[in-house]
Amino acid sequence: MEPLLDTPIRRDLIYDVGTHKGEDAEFYLRKGFRVVAIEADPDLAAFCRNRLHEFLVAGKLTIVEGAVVDPDSLVSGQTKTQFYKSNRISVWGTTRPDWAERFARLGAGSHRIEVNVVDFLAVMQQHGVPHYMKIDIEGCDMVCLQALRRFKERPDYVSLESDKTSYGNIKHEINALGDLGYDRFQAVEQSGIPSSQHPPYPAKEGRYVDQVFEQGSSGLFGAELGNEWKSRREILHQYRYIRLGYFLLGDDGAMNRWNFQAAPKWRSWIQSHLSGLTGGEVPGWHDVHARHASAAFPREGTVAKV
Repeated sequence: MEPLLDTPIRRDLIYDVGTHKGEDAEFYLRKGFRVVAIEADPDLAAFCRNRLHEFLVAGKLTIVEGAVVDPDSLVSGQTKTQFYKSNRISVWGTTRPDWAERFARLGAGSHRIEVNVVDFLAVMQQHGVPHYMKIDIEGCDMVCLQALRRFKERPDYVSLESDKTSYGNIKHEINALGDLGYDRFQAVEQSGIPSSQHPPYPAKEGRYVDQVFEQGSSGLFGAELGNEWKSRREILHQYRYIRLGYFLLGDDGAMNRWNFQAAPKWRSWIQSHLSGLTGGEVPGWHDVHARHASAAFPREGTVAKV
């Protein structure tokens, strides 16, 4: 077994892995954190360089352009990889052919382009272990978690997009986080964030900003998440209902194919009932947030000095 890397944790630093249009990065930067932003789509990376130019100039933001992929899928010395750039929904870009096929079935085809490969391990060694790591890279989130196994220090908080297609995959994600030392969890439904989340005052992470979250934002993080943190057993219990909602009413939901007269009433009743059990919109889509066992809560001293 290789020795663990002794890379220090930087509690004024956040990683935004899958930056998209900079919705989340801008929030973290306005709160006073430094940000390492990783984005595979060259058009989106250029958009972020323009949108967040003042933070680039100030040295608060680093943009790493390229795709994080499973290193086991690469041949020795490979520096480029195929990226499926969505023709219709920009957030659905992916390096995974199976994900691209699923998005195409949902009406969002793509075309292939070649992008740089990002050595995520090297990025962390260069910039440090962050206080919080947001991961949303359409099928490769677990690559980042696997990289954390190489480090002595772990981020205080991590979030990633939950796999909606399989409860087994969700359980694998939670167990992988548990193996890394994360022992408290929240499932945050994403579609309702613009209307349901507002930064607390006084701030518990960085400095206070009067943020109105854009649709697609990951929203609040870390000590500012308002709901109760759950154990591994409790979060998996909640995810059983979340997965059931997606199975019944999601993109390929079983109940969506019902066409008898009372079907709309049944769908509405099931949707309402499951919403009460999951704590969010159904089917919706969820990020799982995880808090490391070593992170004090609320942590003193995470307020960025600006």
